[in-house]
Amino acid sequence: MKYILLLLFMASMVSCNEDPKDYSEENEELIQEYLAANNLDAERSPSGLHYVILNPGTGDQPTSTSNVTVAYKGYFVNGVVFDRSSASGISFNLENVIHGWTEGITYFREGGSGILLIPAHLGYGSSDDRGIPGGSVLIFDITLISVN
Repeated sequence: MKYILLLLFMASMVSCNEDPKDYSEENEELIQEYLAANNLDAERSPSGLHYVILNPGTGDQPTSTSNVTVAYKGYFVNGVVFDRSSASGISFNLENVIHGWTEGITYFREGGSGILLIPAHLGYGSSDDRGIPGGSVLIFDITLISVN
């Protein structure tokens, strides 16, 4: 009996440690379809982040450790909005947000605006989180109000 319990425990540990699903190819396809459907010309970083600079801005440019104030709207590729800030934005440190924001917001200067298309591995990964299904591509319209 003791060995059966040990085997069950070991089996449960193996299943808990399974690698999360890799959505990279699926996400890239969805992003490319979205860009084509919306006639957008995006840059792609080595990490897989796509970004469209509509207005580069003229003020300070943040680093990945900066405190910033950003106004944003977040939505899925189907257009469903899952979050938005007020026009005055929210302030945060770029070290405390998803990797897609930590990287993407550094492409803008104060006053700049654009679109970040964030694959799951730079967002919330393969797990459901805060109402966002695992594997989701996240799209953000952003305006970098200030580098604080």
